[in-house]
Amino acid sequence: MEDKATAFRRLHDEPGTFIIPNPWDAGTARILAAMGFSALATTSAGMAFSLGVAEGATSPEVMLDHCRSIVVATPLPVSADLENGFGDSPESAAETIRAAAGIGLAGCSLEDHTGRRDAPIYDFTLAVERIAAAVEARRALPHDFVLTARCENLLWGRPDLDDTIRRLQAFERAGADVLYAPGLNDLATIRTVCEAVAKPVNVVMGLSGASFSVAELAAAGVKRISVGGALARLAYGAFVEGAREMRSSGTFRFSERAIGFAELEGFFTGATKA
Repeated sequence: MEDKATAFRRLHDEPGTFIIPNPWDAGTARILAAMGFSALATTSAGMAFSLGVAEGATSPEVMLDHCRSIVVATPLPVSADLENGFGDSPESAAETIRAAAGIGLAGCSLEDHTGRRDAPIYDFTLAVERIAAAVEARRALPHDFVLTARCENLLWGRPDLDDTIRRLQAFERAGADVLYAPGLNDLATIRTVCEAVAKPVNVVMGLSGASFSVAELAAAGVKRISVGGALARLAYGAFVEGAREMRSSGTFRFSERAIGFAELEGFFTGATKA
């Protein structure tokens, strides 16, 4: 655990921008590890799809079991998308950190999205108190742990950049290690956010409306790049396309685009690399 946590912290402290891709099961985690990525992050959306439920509909026990399966699949450090944690209170945020560290995660993210469509974002004071409690729990751990604090304004109909930055700055003052506002969709805004805080910034690629290279994001000040559920959606999209072909035309040409059996199996035997 200490080795993974130390390695994960080093990725954030050393020069350069890194990609932290998001597998959704042990198999995809092992493929990404074989391809040479340095760390992994879970995706709550990808997890939900793999279980056949909507995002946000899984219990803490199911979520932790899923994260544990990815932790043990590879020697890489794993950060978990734990949504808003296991409840609304600061105490539940602290418990989330202890539980996450207890299953071998090297880090996790907590967001200020409530999970309720009628009031999707926590009040500012409560949102900061939750991160402060999570930081206190992290500091009490016997090993390192990287806490990412997320502001969800831009994904929930609140395109208020000033409030988003205000929240990220407050999360930074509370002690969060990484700051993250999913939904940033232009380089100028990304640069503004990165310049407004001193801690590393995570930006997600793969959402509609924005696609920038690692070099472009690095120049804007981004430290860490994730892809959320984009790889899972790519895979499920290919699956649906193949199923629709069989159902509508009775043909199987989709198989011509499928990865070869030997190449796929090679990721799990060590024969296939990036």
